[in-house]
Amino acid sequence: MQSEEFTLFVHERGTALFRDMPWRRDTSAYNVLVSEIMLQQTQVDRVLPKFEAFMVRFPDVAALASAPLADVLVLWSGLGYNRRAKFLHEAAKMIVREFGGELPSINTDLMRLPGVGVNTAGAILAYAFNQPVVYIETNVRTVYLHHFFENNSQVSDAMIREKVEATLDRREPRLFYWALMDYGSWLKRSGVKNIARSKHYRKQAPLEGSVRQVRGHIVRTLTSGECSLDVLRQAVDTGDGRFESAYEQLLLERLIQQHGEHVRLTQ
Repeated sequence: MQSEEFTLFVHERGTALFRDMPWRRDTSAYNVLVSEIMLQQTQVDRVLPKFEAFMVRFPDVAALASAPLADVLVLWSGLGYNRRAKFLHEAAKMIVREFGGELPSINTDLMRLPGVGVNTAGAILAYAFNQPVVYIETNVRTVYLHHFFENNSQVSDAMIREKVEATLDRREPRLFYWALMDYGSWLKRSGVKNIARSKHYRKQAPLEGSVRQVRGHIVRTLTSGECSLDVLRQAVDTGDGRFESAYEQLLLERLIQQHGEHVRLTQ
């Protein structure tokens, strides 16, 4: 399939498979930033209700920056990977402090923000600012592996980036990436499981039995309010050492605070 033919095909599939999302209805930079951080390693269906509740409580970057971290963690609870909430909170503070409350539209500035790597920065530039950047995530990999690397294994992102560069719709990059996202999601639901052919694929460790699971349980417990360390341990401890590891990690990352014998989410 030639580049122009592929680009047209992706737009056609995107039109047929379009998914309505609040951050597509309003592509303001703050909406896109919040949605992209939430969508890291989390499915759209789980993000949608959290995003809407988050926007009610923190309607703009100033509201988020001025809120206690504990309030952010309470609303984030259930999404997992709670460090993302802290990164987003710190990013909001940095945007207010260093960028006058406006999300920057330059890649190098975006990548200074906590929690924003090269691909998240690319997504923000494409969706919020409609810039014709090249970025790669799971759905993009799925589409390009399916169409251009069907008989290859260990496909690098550099190889995929070359194809994205050649096929990107530079007039409407936002619409093109939306189409890629929706088409890639449809391919996966239809049984296309090719992501393991990506050189950069790493299978996510199971949640069950992990320290990450206990971290989440600790944070969820503390969303109800401060409690003693003994009460927290009784509620969460699995008896296999994971509680101690998770608890120390959360203290070091300043997601929780201990005052005497009492523990709370960081204020």
